[in-house]
Amino acid sequence: MQFLLLPVFCLGLVPVSVSAQTLLVVNQGDTSVSIVDPVAGREIATIAEKTVGVHGHEIAVSGDGHTAFVPIYGSTGVGKPGIDGHEMLVIDLASREIVGDIDFGHGVRPHFPVLDPASGMLYVTTELDKTVTVIDPRTRKIVGAVPTGQEESHMLVLSHDGRRGYTANVGPGTISVLDMVGRKTVGVIPVSGTVQRVAISADDKWVFTADQKKPQMAVIDTATQRVKTWVALPGLGYGAAATPDGRWLLVAVPSTNQVAVVDLGSMQVARNVDVQSLPQEVLIRPDGKIAYVSCAASGKVAAIDLAEWKVEKVIVAGKFADGLGWAK
Repeated sequence: MQFLLLPVFCLGLVPVSVSAQTLLVVNQGDTSVSIVDPVAGREIATIAEKTVGVHGHEIAVSGDGHTAFVPIYGSTGVGKPGIDGHEMLVIDLASREIVGDIDFGHGVRPHFPVLDPASGMLYVTTELDKTVTVIDPRTRKIVGAVPTGQEESHMLVLSHDGRRGYTANVGPGTISVLDMVGRKTVGVIPVSGTVQRVAISADDKWVFTADQKKPQMAVIDTATQRVKTWVALPGLGYGAAATPDGRWLLVAVPSTNQVAVVDLGSMQVARNVDVQSLPQEVLIRPDGKIAYVSCAASGKVAAIDLAEWKVEKVIVAGKFADGLGWAK
């Protein structure tokens, strides 16, 4: 299937500095990316994806903050029939233009991109190939793949040294453990009937994934590659992120429109923060002071003050706001 490049739409004439801190929001319903000024708490531009019947879900940003990468997943959700995406868009953030794409050659449902600062490589889950594809972001060429050994490898996190990867395999309900250097699967951890997303602690000792059958979070010991314990949640969990200081795990709970805050010392929920409807993904600002939570049904992003544990800003994004990225 061929796709046409659609124009870029900008709100106003606000210049973008690639050195400024910028929040990026992928809007599934609008097939667009919002560029947000996180200080002002407002959308300053939108970039339309080149999409005909398909859309992106997630985003990654280059280390210099100049370039964003948006995999075009397809027309539907994980495990459901529909059009399979085959490419990843390359966006120049200064000009707010799509400047190219990376084509996988066939439908793979590319989903979650992660830039590894250690190796400089860009990784993206490619579900239908049961792999994580390895891309050199400088040349924009595919340079390899890491097999996951499982269907529906939807989300990915890396250890902070870039040597280990962990994919959440939705339908199988497992986590694959990957040797990113050797590019091979070194373990598959059974978790539940279904899982969704995955997060990792600041010290790389724990990997977390939310059970999609029961309101609980699996805590996986990365040394033993086993589920160590479970954390009870107020509802089925979804996206999660750990704070840089290692104290907290923030978990989106769509059914209660809350973010559950897990104390990683006691492995219990310490508090719940009310947010807008259908929270999806959590991104914690590099300084650890603010957590951004995309809220799909409202098309908004909640900015949570992590000192006061309250929403300090509500940012209007686009329809079905989902993936989040940070450019500095």
